[in-house]
Amino acid sequence: MRVAARLASAAAALASGALVLFLLAPVVGIVARGAAGARALVADAEVRAALALSAAAALAATGAAVLFGTPLAWRLARRRVPLRPLVEAALDLPLVLPHPVAGVALLLVLGRDTAAGGALAAAGLRVLGSPLGTAAAMLFVSAPLYVSAARAAFAAVDPAHEHAARTLGATPWHAFRRVTLPLAARGLAAGAVVTWARAVSEFGAVVVLAYHPHTAATLAYERFTGYGLAESLPVAAALVLVAIVPLAALRGLRAAR
Repeated sequence: MRVAARLASAAAALASGALVLFLLAPVVGIVARGAAGARALVADAEVRAALALSAAAALAATGAAVLFGTPLAWRLARRRVPLRPLVEAALDLPLVLPHPVAGVALLLVLGRDTAAGGALAAAGLRVLGSPLGTAAAMLFVSAPLYVSAARAAFAAVDPAHEHAARTLGATPWHAFRRVTLPLAARGLAAGAVVTWARAVSEFGAVVVLAYHPHTAATLAYERFTGYGLAESLPVAAALVLVAIVPLAALRGLRAAR
């Protein structure tokens, strides 16, 4: 019996180690070339511009997710929401759609010949092949992550704290701003970090909606298909180095709990 248990434990350890190695080996291979990525940030203007666009568009997408997703997450955590199954399905769908399909879906809504695309164009806002299109694609694939994290953060706050504030004369808005929001802040921040990290790495939806100007992901793809692995590695390494920043921030937030 003990021999069988030890064999099972050893097999589980080997399986776990094999999976971790499988996940780490490709990333370590790119990080090992991090010096080339750092040099590219200094010497290659196109890489710098692509990384700047990726970071800025991801920040805009995250800001929009926080602005519009926070009230939705609070309502999902605290209130009865009409057509809740439909709302939750709408939030889950971008997470399971193949991302090029997400880009095609966005194209059908925001393309030049659509009502929304035409209205935006009339207002002087071009979506296709623009930073706005890049941010829209990033928002579509990453916003559900923020809403999910924010809903969990609000659900973890004991409603008794809000009720206590209300009995002391606080309005619903003041109770939310002074009690609920501070208690959920760390979870909301973690959700925003995950959202930014997901947005900055997006490729499939971006390449359909806004292939130009290049983000870091589309630039790495173009250099790989046009010039080969060696030319794409500096861009890929630089993007991995950038991705480490939100990962470290997320670990810091979790460690602070």
